Amino acid sequence: MACSVFLVRHGVTAETGAVLSGRKPGIALSEAGIAQAEATAALLSNVKFAACYASPIQRTTETAQIVAAPHGLAVVPDDAFIEAEYGEWTDVPLADLRKHPLWPVIQHTPSRAVFPGGEAMRAIQHRAVDGIERLGAAHDGEAILIVSHADVIKAILAHYLGTHLDLFQRIHVSPASISIVQLSSHGPMVACVNQRPGDAELAAYVPQAAGDHHASTDEARNADERAAVAASDEDAVGER
Repeated sequence: MACSVFLVRHGVTAETGAVLSGRKPGIALSEAGIAQAEATAALLSNVKFAACYASPIQRTTETAQIVAAPHGLAVVPDDAFIEAEYGEWTDVPLADLRKHPLWPVIQHTPSRAVFPGGEAMRAIQHRAVDGIERLGAAHDGEAILIVSHADVIKAILAHYLGTHLDLFQRIHVSPASISIVQLSSHGPMVACVNQRPGDAELAAYVPQAAGDHHASTDEARNADERAAVAASDEDAVGER
C-alpha cells in the first residue's frame, strides 16, 4: 500500500484566537481565512489528488472547497476528522478556559483529559487515525486531501511520529498549513509538518508508479515567520 495523505488545517475565522468555536455552527472563514485557503490551493494546484475529504464543520468545508476547486473534486464530509467535541467549553473565550483546572492537564498530560460534557483526547486521536488508515487503504497508489482542525491533525501526526499523545502539544499546526503522512508497505512516514505557502515544492510527495517512495523537503523557518504565526493562529486547546 502507498498513499500520500495531505492534511490541511482550515483557515482562520473571526473567532480565531478569542473563542473556542468547537463544533458551533455558523462560523465561516474570515476574509483572511479565505485568502489563506486560496494561497494553499495555489500551492497544491499541481498535486494530483484522487479525492478530498473534510470535517463537516463550516470552516473546514469552506477551506476544502477552495483547495479542491482547482482539481474539480467534490468535498466528501467525514466525521473521523471532525473538530473535537469540547462540550461545555464550546463557545467559551480562551482567556477564561486558561483559568480552568483542566487546562494544565490538557497542556501537559492530554491523554488523561476529557472535556467537560465532551470528548476525551484519546478518543479524538483514535477516531482520526482510524480514518487515516481506512482512507489510505481505499486510495492505494494515490494522494488524498483531508481538511481538518489543529488538535485533530496534531493527534494524527503524533501517532505517525511515534510520539505519545502527552507530547502532541510540541507539534505546531498553523491555519491553512499542510502536513503530509505517507503510508506504505514499509510503514508510515511523516514527510512534512506545518508547511505553508511560500515553502518548498510539494508535488514530490505523490506516490511513485514504480513503488513506494519517500521524499523529503527543506522545512527551514525563519524566526520572524515563527513569531508571526505564533501570534495569529490560536483557536484550539493545543495552540497556546
